[in-house]
Amino acid sequence: MARSAPASKDSSKPNTAVQTTAVAQSLPSDCPPDVEQLGRSTWTLLHSMTAAYPERPTLTQQSETRQFISLFGKMYPCWSCADDFRSWMKEGGNEPRVSNRDEFGRWMCEAHNAVNVKLGKKSFDCDKWEERWRTGWRDGRCG
Repeated sequence: MARSAPASKDSSKPNTAVQTTAVAQSLPSDCPPDVEQLGRSTWTLLHSMTAAYPERPTLTQQSETRQFISLFGKMYPCWSCADDFRSWMKEGGNEPRVSNRDEFGRWMCEAHNAVNVKLGKKSFDCDKWEERWRTGWRDGRCG
């Protein structure tokens, strides 16, 4: 039987069907994502957003981006992940940095690395965030 994500502390929030990877790999592709599939897809979206972020965002764009990140941390369907993300952002120096594209991209990379460390995965070199998510690798393999 598939294991689901921990129940939300707030019973008004829906409990998403989140299976472990081993179980999810045997399920059809049109089943709800497991927590790892959800995470990979989410990081792709978030990093892609930083890559498309303006080099010189307006004050309104910066404010809206901070609002998005705050709401994201409240609504993410893995509640323990969302709690961890909000806690990380409250630590000194981890509040969203959105004054320009590079700053936002590096901040997102740092956020992702904090999760990787917690999960026992290797960290990514944040000096290469733009190559990975915006311009493509210098060796030309991305076209």
